[in-house]
Amino acid sequence: MPHELIIIGSGPAGYTAGLYAARADLQPLLFAGEQPGGQLMITTDVENYPGYPDGVMGPQMMADFRKQCERFGTVVRDETVTKVDLSGDPKKVWVGDTLHEARAVVIATGATAKWLGLESETTFGGYGVSACATCDGFFFRGKEVAVVGGGDTAMEEANYLTKHASKVNLIHRRDEFRASKIMQQRVLDNPKVEVHYSTALDEIKGVMEPHRKVTSIVLKSTADGTSKEVPMDGVFIAIGHKPNSDLFKGVLDMDEVGYLKVGHGTTETKIPGVFACGDVTDPTYRQAVTAAGTGCMAAIDAERWLQH
Repeated sequence: MPHELIIIGSGPAGYTAGLYAARADLQPLLFAGEQPGGQLMITTDVENYPGYPDGVMGPQMMADFRKQCERFGTVVRDETVTKVDLSGDPKKVWVGDTLHEARAVVIATGATAKWLGLESETTFGGYGVSACATCDGFFFRGKEVAVVGGGDTAMEEANYLTKHASKVNLIHRRDEFRASKIMQQRVLDNPKVEVHYSTALDEIKGVMEPHRKVTSIVLKSTADGTSKEVPMDGVFIAIGHKPNSDLFKGVLDMDEVGYLKVGHGTTETKIPGVFACGDVTDPTYRQAVTAAGTGCMAAIDAERWLQH
């Protein structure tokens, strides 16, 4: 017997879809994926999610989400879907060699921030190193920060951070930005931003005791190879996100970056009975609360589709 609903992915979108689907008595099976809980598992303080007035640690928040969706009967497995065939009825989903079938599928595989690959990024991730200014900018009020990147995302992050930081250093390895002209101009006109062209972030330095934090960065010239160490309180990596959608290439419609396309105001994909939600569909907002909202939408869309 096929399941009524399989959810691929966890995080705020997947767990919320599981919560709503379970309460609708769809007895969903949820595959949590390689990083159960998604990007919030590498986030320290979350202060902008409604209902947590004192803030909450990202992993704790995801544990709460999971516990709530399991309470209503969602079966959560810490397994990764390796192959899908969504063309027929029922839909086929494989974990390794094991086949699972369902009448409907919700995709909530999320996105992953692109990183430079420095070991110190991992060491200070959530302790001064971030990939989301709207999530973490508030923690750097009156402090000096660096933003790495040269596209629209980097311009947006740099501009946003000037609301909080005393100074923003925009670091770009080339001698010109690839961002749109209007976005560039906003940043170049902002007195709180200093631009470092032809410069790479070579290292992030900090202390582990008494509190882990970033204290400085090492900048390296891509023109002449010279290095300098600059005191710094925070580092924002803004070189883009990669949606986790490789599994659906050639199966579902996606944009040139790989974000899955859904109907306007809905979570429906081009295949009836297949729905997508959360950051795998969202290049714009990328917030836990918006992901959770679309997870709710996906469960309701799936329930109504199954009814009809």
